[in-house]
Amino acid sequence: MDLKAVRTFVTVVDTGQFQEASAVLGVTQQAVSKRIAALEKELGVRLFTRNARGAQPTIDGQAFLPHARELLLAEERALASVRPGRRALRVDVIGAKLAPAALLRDFHEAQPDTALDVVTLFDAGSAVAAVRAGTIDATFRAVTTRLPEGLLAARVLDEPVQLLTGPRHPLADARSVTPAQLAGHRIWMPGMVDGTEWAAYYTALADEFGLTIDSVGPNFGTESLLDAVADSDALATFVAERIRLVWPSGHDLRRIPLTDPTPVYPHSLIWSRANPHPGLAALRAHLADRRPARPAYRTWTPAWAVRGVFPARRP
Repeated sequence: MDLKAVRTFVTVVDTGQFQEASAVLGVTQQAVSKRIAALEKELGVRLFTRNARGAQPTIDGQAFLPHARELLLAEERALASVRPGRRALRVDVIGAKLAPAALLRDFHEAQPDTALDVVTLFDAGSAVAAVRAGTIDATFRAVTTRLPEGLLAARVLDEPVQLLTGPRHPLADARSVTPAQLAGHRIWMPGMVDGTEWAAYYTALADEFGLTIDSVGPNFGTESLLDAVADSDALATFVAERIRLVWPSGHDLRRIPLTDPTPVYPHSLIWSRANPHPGLAALRAHLADRRPARPAYRTWTPAWAVRGVFPARRP
């Protein structure tokens, strides 16, 4: 549908006259008439009747009017989505319940005027490719390999990993455990997919401390995993400290801190050096101002985890 004709139709309705509409649109009255005639031909109905008072929409014109306004609004939204400085900041997070999403929500609360478009891509490879292509502005991911030329990364959060057990597990009553104490216990993580950054992290963790992480079996989601762990005296799983989990009270699941050292998952923000979006600069500054100090306790991350760069802290 010709949106110029649709805009002309709406302008004629609003002004009540073809001549007034031509002045508003900056075109001749003949051009207004031709656009309306073409639109009527496309729709197969008459949109206006003319009388001494000007142009009045017919019943069909009145029916079409709200849809015409929606079309013009959609056009404006589409244009705004790609205008420099006006489109929403597109940011990828690994999951809505995980820590990076909370960081982004905190930024949105601090800067509500910055429009956000939050997406969830499958893995770091897809997210990095999208940043490089410009289809997203940034992504929160663990950086496992060297980034392509022109992309930068900064560690924004080292999130402790915890052990989750049911009440009958041998470690259920422990106040804390060391990674070395988990050797010989079955850690079940059915959602771990080879080739993803989270699989690379937990594989490195298992190799470092001699752990057995089992990813065999169908992944029916978080609720099914919690049910299985709650009912078992042998199964346990790893969870991030800040993940939001809810389970029935009868499950009596236990979140047990890992210490000496504490494995931490290295969340980083990845962006393109050439990206001029003002919202990206605001997001980076926000994360820099709020990045936590390094903990006093001993932590562990894989050798491939990189720190990256941040803008200077604000005074």
